[in-house]
Amino acid sequence: MNTSASLPGTGYALRKALSKTTLRTAVLIICFVWTLPSLGLFISSFRPENDIRASGWWTVLETPFEFTQWTLANYEKVITANGLGQTFINSLIVTIPATVIPITIAAFAAYAFAWMDFWGRDVFFALIVGLIVMPLQMALIPVLRLYTSSGLNGTFLGIWLAHTGFGLPLAVYLLYNFIAQLPRDLIEAAKVDGASHFQIFTGIVLRLSTPAVASFAVFQFLWVWNDLLVALVFLGTSPSASTMTARLSELVGSRGQDWHLLTSGAFLSMVVPLVVFFALQRYFVRGILAGSVKE
Repeated sequence: MNTSASLPGTGYALRKALSKTTLRTAVLIICFVWTLPSLGLFISSFRPENDIRASGWWTVLETPFEFTQWTLANYEKVITANGLGQTFINSLIVTIPATVIPITIAAFAAYAFAWMDFWGRDVFFALIVGLIVMPLQMALIPVLRLYTSSGLNGTFLGIWLAHTGFGLPLAVYLLYNFIAQLPRDLIEAAKVDGASHFQIFTGIVLRLSTPAVASFAVFQFLWVWNDLLVALVFLGTSPSASTMTARLSELVGSRGQDWHLLTSGAFLSMVVPLVVFFALQRYFVRGILAGSVKE
């Protein structure tokens, strides 16, 4: 009796173990396939031009410690001679304010929608959420005409405002879902103690909303850093103001045969987003799941 009774439990444990093993194997395969092109890009960026044309990047894995097959000349040339150094700085100038400004505005707006009573609150919030599904391409020509008449076209201020406007709807919605779930007793206790809305927001809400803020920061930073369309429309291709994506697009068109320069330039454009993502990844899942479960 004991032996027969233990069989179902043993079978369930075996199936559970096999399921976990299968899932882990599938995840490892997906991760390997996903990162393989990035690995090839990274290795190719350090190979001399002649070696890239003569053999595939995987051949260096046979003798990885043969230092004659590695070079830093590709990065030196693409940064200095091809102007990627200046565009790298321009991308930082564009991306950092275009991430901070919408986060700041959206955090205040999300708190107002969640914890303040004012006329038309639900209507305004519905309009903001509805803007999430509106393609930004619809606004490019009207905004460009406005910028041309006001002298903002081709300026960093213009593209900051454009990215802020395009990113605000998602930011407000994401932060609202998180802020609205904060304990009401905590907010009410602060009000009883005489705290103003600004004090509650800066002293309590903003600190507790770090996961949601970081999650949107990752989204917005990656979007702005990798953006090509908005940068081309509002900044153009001027070397003094163009971003890395615009400059890389030019290199593909004018020097598409120079794989040693394209790979090093492409990897340079990947470094900053990777650093930002891994630095904020512990907040990413917590923030993106905000509002998905209601108690």
